[in-house]
Amino acid sequence: MVHLAASEALKRFRVIDLTQVRAGPTACRQLADWGADVIQVQMPEHMRGDDTLGGQDGSDYQYTHRNKRSITLNLKEPEGIATLKRLIGTADVVVENFRPDVKYRLGIDYETLSVDHPGLVYASISGFGQTGPYANRPGFDQIAQGTSGLMSVTGLPDQGPLRVGIPIADLCAGIFAAQGILVALLERESSGKGQWLHTSLLESLVYMMDFQTSRYLIDGEVATPAGNYHPTSIPTGVYKARDGYMNIAVFGSKIWERFCDILGAPEWVTDERYHDKPSRSVNRDSLNAEINRRLAAQDRSYWIARLNEGGVACGLINDLREVFDDPQIHHLNIVKEVMSERLGKQRMVGQPVQLTRTPSTIVRSAPRRGEHTEEILKTLGYGDEDLARMKSHGVY
Repeated sequence: MVHLAASEALKRFRVIDLTQVRAGPTACRQLADWGADVIQVQMPEHMRGDDTLGGQDGSDYQYTHRNKRSITLNLKEPEGIATLKRLIGTADVVVENFRPDVKYRLGIDYETLSVDHPGLVYASISGFGQTGPYANRPGFDQIAQGTSGLMSVTGLPDQGPLRVGIPIADLCAGIFAAQGILVALLERESSGKGQWLHTSLLESLVYMMDFQTSRYLIDGEVATPAGNYHPTSIPTGVYKARDGYMNIAVFGSKIWERFCDILGAPEWVTDERYHDKPSRSVNRDSLNAEINRRLAAQDRSYWIARLNEGGVACGLINDLREVFDDPQIHHLNIVKEVMSERLGKQRMVGQPVQLTRTPSTIVRSAPRRGEHTEEILKTLGYGDEDLARMKSHGVY
């Protein structure tokens, strides 16, 4: 089977995916979902060790490696490296997340490859960066969450640091790497030259700390956990109505006045404890208690209808079953279906960006290890005798 593009947008590009675990595969999935011919290079079955992401038939692996093709190559064999280089010669992009020194030892670093392929875009993803005192440390999502400061502002006051409930460092590093690749491909159109780009779990999360970093770097303020309440916009957070919890976000003086009217407390607008943002910050606890007392008179559906009518942002706090029963999620059509020959029909979340002319879809389930090896090698000029010899010598 030749390349089956998930979109026309990036159909003309070929990407060699040398990554594993999550950050690198996420970057390559982003490109595959937009139509790039992503060829995942894996070690042969007899050398694979433990599968990551819960095994190749697991839901996590299936989601992360959709829309890709797979080839196995033994990179411990010289012919495996030679074959990889031949494959790279047909590609626009290489993505790797080896330890920083491994690519140099294998002779597949950007400097080496760009001699023969000056238009190559080469992306590296690491835990802490390609150089520096932490460069050779093993990097994992939760370690980056702690080092970046994210865990220091997550959780309830006096509870201690708390990790975020998704692998946010891996995901952000992968998405930023994909963005960097697209920027480099755009730049190549004018210069004709490729380049090496690199990011890390640590850099990605420090960037994602956003206004918390500006509060420190510009204002000198070290943030602490604010729990379910916004650290600077008050009242914003989790509140309890008669039948359960809900989110409410009150931004700006006009919205504050509307909020007070809807809750039947217009006097709060002039109350010296609550009349402006600094006062509400000082008296946050008493204000939140008053809000919860008034919300307890009605169910969430009542308050959500009233508050939205008044332009006050609010909403339910859903579990995953409720998320995918939500009418807006259904309307957005973010859940896509694909048929796996081995596992049957699968449902998974598609891309969150809608391109009206060249949309993304899911056209191929995650491949078996090496499923497309011989198909791809034949396009490089290898014949049946070559393949038989390479197979017998453990090259793939």
